[in-house]
Amino acid sequence: MEKKYDIIIIGTGTAGRTLAGRARSSGLKFAIIDSRKYGGTCPLRGCDPKKVLASASEAMDLNNRLIGKGAGSHNSLEIDWPSLIKFKRTFTESYPRETEKMLADLGIDMYHGIAQFADEKTVIVGEDKLKGECIFIATGSKPRKLGIPGEEYLTTDEDFMETKKIPKKIIFIGGGYISFEFAHIARRAGSEVLILHRSEKPLGSFDFDMVDLLVKASETAGIKILTNNPVAAIKKENDGFLVRTEFKKGAQSEIRTYNADMVVNGAGRVPDIEDLKLENADVNSEKKGIIVDKHMRTSNPNIYAGGDCVAEGMKLTPVATLQGQIAAANILDGDDAEADYTGIPSAVFTIPVLASVGINAAKDSDKYKVIFRDRSKWKTTQRTGIEFAASKVIIDEVNDRIMGAHILGPNAEEAINIFAMAMRLNISVSDIRKVIFTYPTICSDIPYML
Repeated sequence: MEKKYDIIIIGTGTAGRTLAGRARSSGLKFAIIDSRKYGGTCPLRGCDPKKVLASASEAMDLNNRLIGKGAGSHNSLEIDWPSLIKFKRTFTESYPRETEKMLADLGIDMYHGIAQFADEKTVIVGEDKLKGECIFIATGSKPRKLGIPGEEYLTTDEDFMETKKIPKKIIFIGGGYISFEFAHIARRAGSEVLILHRSEKPLGSFDFDMVDLLVKASETAGIKILTNNPVAAIKKENDGFLVRTEFKKGAQSEIRTYNADMVVNGAGRVPDIEDLKLENADVNSEKKGIIVDKHMRTSNPNIYAGGDCVAEGMKLTPVATLQGQIAAANILDGDDAEADYTGIPSAVFTIPVLASVGINAAKDSDKYKVIFRDRSKWKTTQRTGIEFAASKVIIDEVNDRIMGAHILGPNAEEAINIFAMAMRLNISVSDIRKVIFTYPTICSDIPYML
């Protein structure tokens, strides 16, 4: 059956829903498509349910750190994993239904299935042929394939959050934020945890000095981290798995093996665009995703894209929202809006949290003032029982502006927002120093970080 629409949205995640939210006020005819449950990665199988798991591990860990210091009992608390997963599902189970109701209330036609381009204005979904004057691609991302023997035995990060019983021994492949976050959760849940990373430095997009401290904090918590250990194969063995790596040191290498009850693919995510047949729509893409300009327009002027499926911008939920807003402004309002990625923060929700915004000190460090503070003895750190905490702020003294900030420690994910705001709104360092913060809080530490 052939149907005509003003706008077709492929994907019901953050970017797609942002554009869809304008349907009623636009007066245009919308269609939306998804091959999975409606809602997208973040609320269903990404950051939101992950934070539910992380919050439980943080609460348990805080109690145990303060035993003998006036809080908790004399016995360490333990995570009730089945109850935690059940609680997590209260955040996710109703969301697809709620999303569909919201879209229906907006008057949007909904389709379930894999979307494929037939030509520049036609999308095929099952037996339906949809023609759109404008199309917005927001298909998100999916776990990266490793291309190794035994890959079928891997558990994805999505599957990990549905595990009914936490395994005794878990190996996480890859040293990115996915592995680190879930490794900290699993360790607090009582698992023996190993991270295998293929190169020298894990968490490559974050500041090296801060990552080194987080690695120490992770190892102190009992998480084993091995670098230069690319995984070569996985083999099923009895009730568990045997993971084979090729350890590299200089020009030499050796084969090593590790046993686990579960092996999790934490090697990152890639754009979910393989099934779209973009070539039929004259839409160009590269390894990082669909190529778009700052207006979120693809190589086809009638097709826009946003979110984790595009090459432009950091793969974060707020960025997907921003890109959806820019696309909406250009598609519906005829604006010439551009995406501005200044001052967008990110965080690794480990214990302690590592949060970051802007440049690392390694970049143009000779041009800027770099202020490093060991915050392990600061009161805001000590009262939580955290052993590792620090900050690094990079300042352009000539223009009195913050170029980057990195915080490791309690509530770092909140404090980084002050630095992000300063960068995005072009607030001077001098003006930040004038702010009176609630005391004693992590934000009241900010003037002392500068």
